[in-house]
Amino acid sequence: MTEIHSTPLHAETIESSALYNKDLAPVSRERRTWRTYSYAALWISMSVNIPTYMLASGMIAGGMNWKQALFTVFLGNVLVLIPMLLNAHAGAQYGIPFPVFARASFGVLGANVPAILRALVACGWFGIQTWIGGEAINAMIVALAPSWVNYHSGPAVCFAFFWLLNVLVILRGIETIRFLQGISAPFLLLIGFALLLWARQKAGGFGPMLATPSKFQSFPEFFRFFVPSLTGVVGFWATVSLNIPDFTRYARSQRDQIIGQALGLPATMTFYSFIGIAVTSATLIIFGEALWNPVAVLARLGNPFAVVLAMIALLMATLNVNVAANVVSPANDFSNLSPRRISFRTGGLITCAMGIVMQPWKLMADYGSYIFGWLIGYSGFLGPIAGVLICDYFVVRKKILVVEDLYQRGGQYEYAHGFNWTAIAALAAGAGVAFVGLALPAVRILYNYAWFVGFLVSFVVYSLLSNRIEPVAQPAD
Repeated sequence: MTEIHSTPLHAETIESSALYNKDLAPVSRERRTWRTYSYAALWISMSVNIPTYMLASGMIAGGMNWKQALFTVFLGNVLVLIPMLLNAHAGAQYGIPFPVFARASFGVLGANVPAILRALVACGWFGIQTWIGGEAINAMIVALAPSWVNYHSGPAVCFAFFWLLNVLVILRGIETIRFLQGISAPFLLLIGFALLLWARQKAGGFGPMLATPSKFQSFPEFFRFFVPSLTGVVGFWATVSLNIPDFTRYARSQRDQIIGQALGLPATMTFYSFIGIAVTSATLIIFGEALWNPVAVLARLGNPFAVVLAMIALLMATLNVNVAANVVSPANDFSNLSPRRISFRTGGLITCAMGIVMQPWKLMADYGSYIFGWLIGYSGFLGPIAGVLICDYFVVRKKILVVEDLYQRGGQYEYAHGFNWTAIAALAAGAGVAFVGLALPAVRILYNYAWFVGFLVSFVVYSLLSNRIEPVAQPAD
């Protein structure tokens, strides 16, 4: 087992600081109990979700065949695992969450910049998952009372109801989240298998299901769709690749979190994506069109009992994934704005409100808006943040942090009145280069590779500008 060594803390020093609250506090040694299985189970429960299904099914709807789509999903998840594990190290080593880790590179106040950017993306994801849950409720009501389909405000009412359900879970606290996480993933796996078997029977077997050819007539034509799709896959978990310290701060050892994540993420994402790919391919045969939204597929099962049962299972699983993946991080991020005033629950409620403001019904209008607009768009901000964090921690500081100074003003991470403008400049440079491709069609490839371009530019810029930062020696135990 790889031992985790952390800096000894003077609790009274950091607890009196305005930068401290119990939700952002370092996790003590005795509370670091998560093992390999914990992290594998975490990724299984977070990966088995409707947006995973829709990510892969959107590629089929866009013209890929099943092999091309599955390869794109697998490669993207292997690539995003790299920054995931690199950022995870600090959480496991020092027991600190993402907003506190970001203070080392961005400054004790400047850390709010990456934290809020990350939080806003999570708010968008919260809204998306809540919209999906509302669609499931709406489809369930239509199955029981067909006349409901004539009620034009029905989807909005169902969205509001599911939104309130999420709020209740947040108000009950983290223990409710942990309980839901343990029971929900199996439900979505069962739904996936049921859809797969149904599609196989309706389409006449796996052969016809997977025989749908790619619509791309040449490699260059395929590559133009492949590049932004791959970036979208990386962008899918670019969010958690930043705030993974929120989870690895509970790791028993580095080995536990590394192996658990490596086993859980790529395999589960690829497997569940295959279900989305196969079922969407089958809908081309069954309905004459590619239905990329599983709620729309489930609503056409024909048997009201089957529809209701599937939607209830989908709702439970969506509720878990939504709160675990899209509330824990932004709640901590918003808390970091004013630790003394904003608790985890308050941060969670802010997330709920912002989820409505993000208008998820527009983000989910079609697969183009979802993959090429939403996923790639926000990856242009998150890639540069990852570049700065990883460069600062591994290249500049050689993995050495003074935890006490992360919670107080005037210390190692004060920089210029709490802001490290070098880090902010590197972030701006990375995002700026990536988004030039959105403004200028001639260099569209920069936007299509937004996460990769942003990461590389910010990493290089920060490395070049940070030669004045001297790594501190590890305090003696």
